[in-house]
Amino acid sequence: MINILKIILSPFVLLYWIAVTTRNKLFDKGIFSQNKVDAKVISIGNITVGGAGKTPSVILVAKLLKKTGIKVGILSRGYSRNSKGYQLVSDGNNLLLPVNLSGDEIYLTAEECKVPAAVAERRVEGSKKFIDDMNVEAIVLDDAFQHRWISRDLNILVFDQRFLTKKGKLDRSLLPLGRMRETFSAIDRADIIIINRKFSEKIIIQKYILKLFDGKNLFYGYYKSSGLFDVKNHQSFKLDEFEGEKSLVVCGIARPFSFLKVLESNNIDISNKLLFKDHKEYRLKEVDLIRKKFYDTNSNSVVTTQKDFVKLKLFSKELDDIDIYYLKIDMEIEDQEEFNNQILELFNKQKN
Repeated sequence: MINILKIILSPFVLLYWIAVTTRNKLFDKGIFSQNKVDAKVISIGNITVGGAGKTPSVILVAKLLKKTGIKVGILSRGYSRNSKGYQLVSDGNNLLLPVNLSGDEIYLTAEECKVPAAVAERRVEGSKKFIDDMNVEAIVLDDAFQHRWISRDLNILVFDQRFLTKKGKLDRSLLPLGRMRETFSAIDRADIIIINRKFSEKIIIQKYILKLFDGKNLFYGYYKSSGLFDVKNHQSFKLDEFEGEKSLVVCGIARPFSFLKVLESNNIDISNKLLFKDHKEYRLKEVDLIRKKFYDTNSNSVVTTQKDFVKLKLFSKELDDIDIYYLKIDMEIEDQEEFNNQILELFNKQKN
């Protein structure tokens, strides 16, 4: 089956490579120009499709800047939102749009960080409006590595450790055959590399892969869980309090492996699962399915991700009789102090 798929998709991979390579060369030669805005811009992205850990990285950087006293805002394209153009999502204190109009990831980051947030397909125009609206002095761009029209002061590239260490080369092919948006040569544009091991142990990465990161500031990131939170009252519980409990696991994220692994490693029964596509827009149909599956399997609770929680909480009335908990995670960096210095150096230079 895989060989047939390769034959079918191979011509499209070549066409995709030509399009991406041509576009990048036009930027590199200055034929396509980047536009500066009146704020420091930190871009966080990847060169693969989904699941690397961009959103936790955005939260990490935004919280660092906020803690340092820098007026920071987050700007995203707002993938899967039911709206167009520039939209202000949060003023830093209040969420101004529902999740379906903002997109799940930016809604989550705005709620978690308590900083101004906005969405815009066109990042240059969106950044300018965002600066006018909220007077931010730093913008964290979510998933903007390929959006080269806006000039950035720092480019952070996030890789999933499993992607780099997985055997076989199919995933490391360009779209639409593999998961790569660009070839590894795109790493040249990055300033900082984060290899995100999530909840896994550090794995030895082959030398030819590590060589690609020569000359870059390389850091290892990992996830730390702060527990399971009750959707209704946000009361937190330790994972071991759910040990042996039969839960219905519900999630719609790109790569659920790490989420499932941390539950399983804490002896939470995950045999009953509803796994949806990434950025799943929940409707009454899905809510009814969750209810049916919950009662059919005699589950004690529903366990979901924080990204899914921000959408499922819209159905609190329909799910009022079910105990629902979301797993809260935070990204941490092994050499956190040096990572912080790399980020804050941008602003120290400005002061000097």
